Amino acid sequence: MNKTWLSVVIAALFEVGWVIGLKHASGLLEWGATVIAIAVSFSLMIAASRTLDVGTVYAVFVGLGTAGTVLAEILLFGAAVQAGKMILIGVLLLGVIGLKMVSKQKTKEAHHS
Repeated sequence: MNKTWLSVVIAALFEVGWVIGLKHASGLLEWGATVIAIAVSFSLMIAASRTLDVGTVYAVFVGLGTAGTVLAEILLFGAAVQAGKMILIGVLLLGVIGLKMVSKQKTKEAHHS
């Protein structure tokens, strides 16, 4: 995995943080951390889309963020584990992996054209 894809994964981790923050934040510190997570998440995603196809970046970002949020809700907040939901998360992750595998990084020449 190159640095650009790593930044998409990190952006998705921050997405999990801010999505959970939107639901569970109750104090100023928690809201501040949520806003910072939003800024970091979108900054990394925007930077990655300068090198990778924006549609693929966004799909991977949202897919990983969705899976991460569901898993975090289960692990951290005791959400119910539903077999159907877990199967669909698996399918979502297979799609994310597939998108990453078939996407090509833009060349510098194509980027400046």
